[in-house]
Amino acid sequence: MEYNYTGDAHRRLFESYAADEEPFPTQSPMEFPHREHGREEVDILRRVFFPTCWNAAALVRDELAVLDRLDDLGGLFYAGIRPYADGDPSETVATILDQLPEIRATLKRDVEAAYKGDPAAKTYLEIVRSYPGFLAILVQRVAHALYEADAGEYARELTEYAKTQTGIDIHPGAEIGDYFFVDHGTGVVIGETATVGDWVRIYQDVTLGALHFEEDEGDEHALKKGYKRHPDIGDHVVIGAGTKVLGAITVGDHVSIGANSWVTEDVPDDTQVYVSEHPTQERKRNDR
Repeated sequence: MEYNYTGDAHRRLFESYAADEEPFPTQSPMEFPHREHGREEVDILRRVFFPTCWNAAALVRDELAVLDRLDDLGGLFYAGIRPYADGDPSETVATILDQLPEIRATLKRDVEAAYKGDPAAKTYLEIVRSYPGFLAILVQRVAHALYEADAGEYARELTEYAKTQTGIDIHPGAEIGDYFFVDHGTGVVIGETATVGDWVRIYQDVTLGALHFEEDEGDEHALKKGYKRHPDIGDHVVIGAGTKVLGAITVGDHVSIGANSWVTEDVPDDTQVYVSEHPTQERKRNDR
């Protein structure tokens, strides 16, 4: 459908482009190979958030071009929300578009966290264009705004699309703090009621999940919905590859959890968690 956005997010986004400084890309224009996307919303979001990285230099030069993209995005949001909504979702769409400048500022902090947290990262441009963890959090932050605006079903469509592209499954209901970084990322799962603080770094195959499920008292074949079942992660936490943090537990601030840990109890601040007795590796020469 045709959608006409009447807010001021386009102006605030346009002003934010001019405020970008190195190491964020500021040269315009830069041309990159075109990529096809299965969901047009994600393509537009990438361009609106980081136009110089995605062949969208016109947005940096023309405020009305930003408004045009928000109209396009609003139309897609409207069409996505409408089948699930009881009435006209125009107000919900405007609420989400209004938040895009603030989401962009948060995403810039995520790029900084990725650059500082990965010795292999060479540039911010590389992170924006190629890091699966950054694509996953870009989509999830928009999806979380939709979830908070009671458009959770459509939000789930977007995060499921991001999962197909990245192997990272972050539920739109999860609350993710600033400076968030998923390194490598394949197999990461973050559940609906999880919360994550600032400066958290997560590696591949990590689960922030439920330990067990409660049954719906009214239906013996159904599981209960809408209750707290996932962990709360504090600030300045590193969670190593293969670790499972399960249940409605609390992991404090300044915690390091080593690879392949199994955590089902609260972890206090300033704590290291690790597997103390690793299996003994044996080797045997093959007879020739």
